[in-house]
Amino acid sequence: MNYYVIYDGNCNLCVTLVQLLESLDQGKLFRYSPMQDELTLAKFGITPQECEQGMILIDADTPDKRWQGSDAAEEIGRLLPLGSIFVDAYRALPGVKWVGDRFYAQIRDNRYTIFGKRSSTYQSSFCVDGSCK
Repeated sequence: MNYYVIYDGNCNLCVTLVQLLESLDQGKLFRYSPMQDELTLAKFGITPQECEQGMILIDADTPDKRWQGSDAAEEIGRLLPLGSIFVDAYRALPGVKWVGDRFYAQIRDNRYTIFGKRSSTYQSSFCVDGSCK
């Protein structure tokens, strides 16, 4: 089973987190595409307005199955080895999910101000269509 991560390829924080995930996963579970790749967005029927709500995780086997924003971050964490232990504990604590969602939204909406914007869009070596290797 594979998943596609649609991320902001111009966001310093987003790219750093994608690079960390790339190093942990090595393309075994996740493939990546920046939100700036209009062809990939069109392939999945994703609008630029939808991208404003945060990263998107797509189940490659069932492309209609998607997570976005903090839900995508949690699902990515859950899919990593031993990650479900931490995500399940996080989700079980009363009020923490609500706070996490609000925290994600604040970072998402102010990411360029807080972390800066890249001068060029980052392209993963583990891309959605596999042609970038």
